[in-house]
Amino acid sequence: MNIAFVGCGFVFDIYMRTLRAHPQLTIAGVYDLKPERMQRVQAHYGFTTYHSLEALLADPGVEAVINLTNIGAHYGVTKAALEAGKHVYSEKPLTPVLAQSRELFAIAARQGVRLYGAPCNILSDTVRTLFKAVADGAIGKPLLVYAELDDNPIQMMGFDKVKSPTGAPWPLKEEILEGCTYEHLGYHLVWICGLLGPAISVTAFSSELIENKMEGLPSKVGTPDYSVACLHFANGASARITCSVVAPRDHRMRVIGEAGELCGDSYRHYRAPVFLERYGKGSLNARKFQTLRARPWLGRLFGIGGRRVPLVRNWKSEALEKDQQLRSSLKQRLFEWLRRREVYAQDKFAGIAEMAREIGTGEAQYLSPDFVLHVNELTLLVQGAGPEGVAVKPETSFDLLGPIPGTESPVADYTALARPGPLERLLAR
Repeated sequence: MNIAFVGCGFVFDIYMRTLRAHPQLTIAGVYDLKPERMQRVQAHYGFTTYHSLEALLADPGVEAVINLTNIGAHYGVTKAALEAGKHVYSEKPLTPVLAQSRELFAIAARQGVRLYGAPCNILSDTVRTLFKAVADGAIGKPLLVYAELDDNPIQMMGFDKVKSPTGAPWPLKEEILEGCTYEHLGYHLVWICGLLGPAISVTAFSSELIENKMEGLPSKVGTPDYSVACLHFANGASARITCSVVAPRDHRMRVIGEAGELCGDSYRHYRAPVFLERYGKGSLNARKFQTLRARPWLGRLFGIGGRRVPLVRNWKSEALEKDQQLRSSLKQRLFEWLRRREVYAQDKFAGIAEMAREIGTGEAQYLSPDFVLHVNELTLLVQGAGPEGVAVKPETSFDLLGPIPGTESPVADYTALARPGPLERLLAR
């Protein structure tokens, strides 16, 4: 599929980290409002540039537009691309107004093209493993999800000095003005809603806690830097998502069932380890001991937190197993190896690749328009909850998604991997 990018900011270079793993995608060109950004991208990657958005949309060779503009521009750019007969993959959130998102899907249907939305971490090996373990019955019926999205105190991280390989600055001002809920909540919503189905009620609270996040901005900007949402789902399960740029980094994903739990270390690492604990008297009793709680390595011997299980692989798992940058120095390759291993590893092209595969085969969208609208609405509800809080019922819903496409070489039944160890059995007596 021939694709073209609109927006060449910081996130553009994050996409480029896994480009070589997707030879079925050809970048026809790029466009950015800032000519200097296009020139830097052209010099670094060699991509063709367009002198205007209209020129890009008039190119008959462009089949799909990848919209990486800022949130305020999502609606206008996506609408123009759809009306030009192009498929669109847009960064999150789709729009800041639900009615605009509905309008965009109506235009796509009328034009006979498709509209997709980020994030795509539901396609990761970590999430696939959570889904399969739940489907296998390894933890019994899922009852509760705890999802953390604390991303470090933003005022202490020096983001104003961070730049991408092509010199794009980390968008600190935009992140502060838009807020962590807008920017990040979707990462957890996509896999939670994919697993549990549509939310039928939302209780949420959001507030701004940190003053003086950035020089040149008011003491407080009026956008929440902390939010918490409790969701209840049509299948009877519940979830709690906490999102902030106030607390130290914590990206854990926990699925708690009638008989056990699954835990992933990070939504942002597509091959993050998954631990499976089948509840038993031994591991539950072990939690009473302060020494075992204070020393996780020792607690695991008694079953606390369970055992690490093999990850399910997908058709693009190799995207994160070696350097896939189009151009990189030895220093960059070493840095990328360390980042993939220890910090985070995202394949942002995975959603675009899935879009191309589905369009090519004529399959229905796995992340359906109704699903994307639901995630969009939930994000807006939590963002706007405010310090007084809200308790509302979403307008949108969707049909259950089913198994994640693209899974390869699945492991054996996960229920067989949750046997208690000898020390756990000792505490169970």
